[in-house]
Amino acid sequence: MRVAGLVLAAGAGRRYGGPKALARDPDGTAWLVRAVDVLRAAGCDPVLVVLGAEAERAAALLAGRDDVTTVVAPAWEQGMGASLRTGLDALADGSEDPVGVLVHLVDLPDVTSAVVARVLSRASGPGDLARASYDGRPGHPVLLGRDHWHQVASSAHGDQGAREHLATHAHTLVECGDLAGGHDVDVPRPDQP
Repeated sequence: MRVAGLVLAAGAGRRYGGPKALARDPDGTAWLVRAVDVLRAAGCDPVLVVLGAEAERAAALLAGRDDVTTVVAPAWEQGMGASLRTGLDALADGSEDPVGVLVHLVDLPDVTSAVVARVLSRASGPGDLARASYDGRPGHPVLLGRDHWHQVASSAHGDQGAREHLATHAHTLVECGDLAGGHDVDVPRPDQP
């Protein structure tokens, strides 16, 4: 049973001061590369990255890697919803046939492959819906079984990805607070390059 990995990394990062797809940890590791590596290490296959702002520069960070595919969201300025729709459409139209997708965000640098693997362990078929939670607070990554893709894509708009769909459909919360904080980074830390 294959579950794809999907990294949403299209935003301009206005509050951050630039696209988070280009952000780096103090050790120089690009968040985009880390996000892809976390999904691959946990067993997601294939891995797709949705880009937008500074797409060429972001894609260059993944150049030469045959374990990841990139796609540019044509309406990325409209928010996460447009990026999620682009990613789901690309996966549905591709030659791969995953039973589901694990959606991850580029701006969660403390989310490790252990978190992804724990959520991924809930994958059992195309009807799955699960998401990580951190001390009871819902977060990412989110597991979307293939049966939900069309409805999620239809309801994704603005800065809302699968939020509306998850609010109206039963899903499993997978507690991961012992592994990570799951907080997105909206402003640069003083130690970031």
